[in-house]
Amino acid sequence: MTEKIFARASERTKLSPGENVWVNVDVLMTHDVCGPGVIGVFKKEFGDDAKVWDREKVVIIPDHYIFTSDERANRNVDIIRDFSNEQNIKYFYDITDRSNFKANPDYKGVCHIALAQEGHCRPGEILVGTDSHTCTAGAFGQFATGIGNTDAGFVLGTGKILLKVPPTIRFVLDGEMPDYLLAKDLILQIIGEISVSGATYKAMEFVGTTIESLSMEERMTLCNMAIEAGGKNGIVPADATTFKYLEGKTTMSYEPVYSDAQAGYVAEYRIDVTKLEPLVAKPNSPDNRGLARECKDVKLDRVYIGSCTGGKTEDFLAAARVLLASGDKVKVPTYIVPATQKVWMDLYTLPVPGSGGKTCSQIFEQAGCNSPNSPSCGACMGGPLDTYARMNEPQASLLVNY
Repeated sequence: MTEKIFARASERTKLSPGENVWVNVDVLMTHDVCGPGVIGVFKKEFGDDAKVWDREKVVIIPDHYIFTSDERANRNVDIIRDFSNEQNIKYFYDITDRSNFKANPDYKGVCHIALAQEGHCRPGEILVGTDSHTCTAGAFGQFATGIGNTDAGFVLGTGKILLKVPPTIRFVLDGEMPDYLLAKDLILQIIGEISVSGATYKAMEFVGTTIESLSMEERMTLCNMAIEAGGKNGIVPADATTFKYLEGKTTMSYEPVYSDAQAGYVAEYRIDVTKLEPLVAKPNSPDNRGLARECKDVKLDRVYIGSCTGGKTEDFLAAARVLLASGDKVKVPTYIVPATQKVWMDLYTLPVPGSGGKTCSQIFEQAGCNSPNSPSCGACMGGPLDTYARMNEPQASLLVNY
């Protein structure tokens, strides 16, 4: 699939792994952490008065260090706002009132989830972003990967990027998903098997009956952590589930691509998901895979549920079901950080199946969790000292991101 997407984006009929080609970019995303650096490169190389190659193909999303009094973090948001206004960027999701995120209708939250919710992810396209977890968008059957500020500055001015065609590893996951498993378990199983370097500069293509049964949010979880295996990108073939999700989110046409029956792969892994158990990634690496039941005696100081891997609506529904089933109060501080404004609203409005109509927020409150916080990347990247849920001293934490 990835080779076909590269071929179309480079106006070539066929490509092979290892070839270096200039490809046309469909979407460039940057955020408040990398945006100022990207803008600096762009202005240095193209001039202070230069215009971006296409103002409707640039997406700028403040999301990392937002709800803080740190002057340098706030300055970053000011820089991307000034640039977006100067360039008339169509898709700049601004925030001006940090005291109340709901007062900012344009503000979304975590870039990788916002990209999907706002219709910027489309099958068959090339999406690059200045964040390693940009690979999340591969769930939509597109090539999506993280790039550096220098490359992004060049894309900003030309709409093109030089890429090497990655070889592909095929992961075939079959079997009906047990109700105690999530896509997070699937990707931890894979990373534990191939290691954090096992897919270095390779496309990770996910297929099989299990993948076909996954929701879009679960496919996003799977592709999100391709980078934790060293992957250049993760990708899932677009299907009816993809097309249904995109209804009403984009008016742009798109053309999916699919692997040929005779496609070549550098390796293939087959997994029977009915034989898997819930997993955790133990310190200090995502490939330090362990069975959740074997970690039951590990003492925790805190729990953090949120960010791009674990802050989607379905992630919180799963957490709420666990708390509902236990009936107990949490014994350690438990932080709830929804990825986007939409997810935050879902926590207060969507009933949790089997709860008698209770919402996630009600279940979290009854269990003694902290109230859902403002949507952002929160403490996942550390950030300024006043970042919500940031650990400013060593503690044992369960982070529902990786």
